[in-house]
Amino acid sequence: MEERNILCIDIKSFFASVECVDRNLDSFTTPLIVADPDRGGGAITLAVTPYMKTLGVPSRGRVFEIPKNIKYITAKPRMSLYIKKSKEIINIFLDFVSKEDMHVYSIDESFLDVTDYLKLYKMDDITLAKTIMNEINKRTGLTSTCGIGPNLLLAKVALDIDSKNSPDFIAKWTYEDIKTKLWNIEPLNKMWGIGNKTMKKLNDLGIKKVGDINKYPKSFYKKRFGILGEELYEHANGIDYSSIKSQNYETKNKSYGLSQILYKDYTILNVPLIIKEMVSKIAKRLRTNKKVCSVISFGIGYSRNIGGGFYHSKKINNPTDNEEKIYEICMNIFDNYIEDLPIRKVSISVGKIENNNYKQLNLFETEEENNKDDNITKVMDEIANKFGENALLKASSLYEYSTIKKRNNTLGGHSK
Repeated sequence: MEERNILCIDIKSFFASVECVDRNLDSFTTPLIVADPDRGGGAITLAVTPYMKTLGVPSRGRVFEIPKNIKYITAKPRMSLYIKKSKEIINIFLDFVSKEDMHVYSIDESFLDVTDYLKLYKMDDITLAKTIMNEINKRTGLTSTCGIGPNLLLAKVALDIDSKNSPDFIAKWTYEDIKTKLWNIEPLNKMWGIGNKTMKKLNDLGIKKVGDINKYPKSFYKKRFGILGEELYEHANGIDYSSIKSQNYETKNKSYGLSQILYKDYTILNVPLIIKEMVSKIAKRLRTNKKVCSVISFGIGYSRNIGGGFYHSKKINNPTDNEEKIYEICMNIFDNYIEDLPIRKVSISVGKIENNNYKQLNLFETEEENNKDDNITKVMDEIANKFGENALLKASSLYEYSTIKKRNNTLGGHSK
């Protein structure tokens, strides 16, 4: 496998640390939480300082859950300030690497490929990481942590698992650490890319540690978990073929997408229907234009009172226009990153668009079985084109929290 020098840098307790710096306070000795005081004890703590964590107070809890004997400062969320600080940090990264060698993963976390810069700076990757982290602290007052690895996956896992316990907040993993470190991760949801639902399914198979995934062959996971099963097996063995340059290229490439600001707060229980409806429209657009995609991006924005959210992408080997496959990937991202917070925005995009010049066949099905789904979607598309988008709806679209009929009317859909 190719070895790169990847840094994954995260700002420690970002929101809470920014609030401390703004108040000339030390986040490692100050009891501060970021929450909306107007929402009372039921408010979500969006972040807590490292000091609060030493007292056993987690981020993303409820204010009323904080022990009564702990005195603390409450800072109201200021997303504009956090975005400003995030941009300052990105500019620091750009002082060391080119834009093409940086991938901004979230508001407080980025990947840097420093492979081609080590000779230039006459440093090894650990020394360069320290230099960048010191510069962040000098210019912003914020403390960062860093995972280093030969690919994006191992750099990210090194960050999540080991960096916070290191004296200098730096952890480096190599391919030699796969058996001794990666395979011993337990519980499974501590591993990047494995959410609670996937963990439960794996636990039911007797898989408790990451290394236990090797009990079954790759083909088993592909059949059991669909197109994401292959990636699950590869990641469990430290394999990651993605690169920063390719991800940046795919982001810039032509894409089809939808973004929907919901008319009220939705929960993690009823938003999957919205995701399904949006995927259906994107898949129809792909089919209409005879295109397929190989990158699916999905994001959630939480209620304005809370702020924040996530946006992640998955690359697949076989380009598709299949609604179920695209929905499966969106839900995988949803399950892995969603928090039990009110949801106000859903964003879906498919990228790396190309002409649909071939069809992936299942060798265990007849020609008629292979074409069955295509024939059904073709008829549904023809009905929608002739009679309007609301002429043929799924039964789930009749639920009160469905938005498809309203969106179709707004976008010019009509029904007979």
